[in-house]
Amino acid sequence: MLRRIEIACAVSLLAAVVVLVGFASVARAMGSPIIWSIEIAQLLFLWLCIIAIDLAMQDERHFGIALVLDNVPAIGRKAIVIINLVVMIGLLVYLMRFAWKNMILMHPRLDGALQIPGSYFHASMVVGFALLIRTLVVKLVDCLRNKADA
Repeated sequence: MLRRIEIACAVSLLAAVVVLVGFASVARAMGSPIIWSIEIAQLLFLWLCIIAIDLAMQDERHFGIALVLDNVPAIGRKAIVIINLVVMIGLLVYLMRFAWKNMILMHPRLDGALQIPGSYFHASMVVGFALLIRTLVVKLVDCLRNKADA
């Protein structure tokens, strides 16, 4: 169910960016530009990227190097995958603290013509790390339960 919500959010954000850029382009061509459109488009695109990264990771479509995994036996492959997942989860948990502090620090900073709090942009890192941690923990549990090779 969470995956469907993520997909719906990603599709909605993409549609919003396209519509906003389209309206802004037409308005600019007609001589009355929408000055805040770039700020909102950047904010929406940032959140879209964060959600898309998690969706790609869930589908194993995220960029990865399989050179090492392709050249080791199945048991070694599984061990490498487990170690990799544990290291990534640990790193994301460690970085979450700094992302949270950064989000809090950026709240008083107002960006652009709309004076949007900077925390709206920086909160994407906190949410992104949380989504990736959840995805990687699920992958780790699946890998540990699965007796076949990774």
